[in-house]
Formats: sequence, structure tokens, C-alpha cells
Amino acid sequence: MNKARAVFAVLTIGILATTASAWASVADDELERERLARIASEIEQVQVLVSQAEQSAPTGQRVKFRYDWLQRDLEMLRQGVTSHMDAPRQPRPVAPLRGDYRQ
Repeated sequence: MNKARAVFAVLTIGILATTASAWASVADDELERERLARIASEIEQVQVLVSQAEQSAPTGQRVKFRYDWLQRDLEMLRQGVTSHMDAPRQPRPVAPLRGDYRQ
């Protein structure tokens, strides 16, 4: 009987550790999504600033800053972050528990 209790205790500890790890993973995923959303938002704000700078850029310079190139790069970054955030998250397959442990 003591052996059965020990096995049960080990299984219970294992299940609790796995569950805690899974919850921590979910929390980490949500935190990452929040941070990525903030990054995408801040890139959009920078894009607005770049547009404003382009509109007020002096003309007649010998060497010009390529605002269009910067905008293209910023858009590529924003789309990369957004596409990662929007990608579906597939749950990992979990083997079903047997449930009946008696012989």
C-alpha cells in the first residue's frame, strides 16, 4: 500500500509540475504578444514621424535622405511582427490518460 501511495505522490507531483509549466507558458505567450503589439504600434508611430520629416525635408540638397527606403524597411519590420502575432497557435497534442489503474 505504501508503494501505491508513493507512486501516486510521484504522479501527482509530475502532473502539478506539468500543469504549472503549461500555465507559465501561456502567460509567457501573452506577455510576448503584448510586447510585440507594442513594438508594432511604436513602428507605426515612427512611420508617421518619417512621413512628417519627408514632407518638411529641404529641397536642393546634393545628398538626399531616402525616406522612401526607410518607410519600406519600417513597413517590412511592422509586417513581420504583425504576421508573427497573428499566426495561429496550435495546441500540442496530449496523450489521453487511461484513468483505470486497477488490475
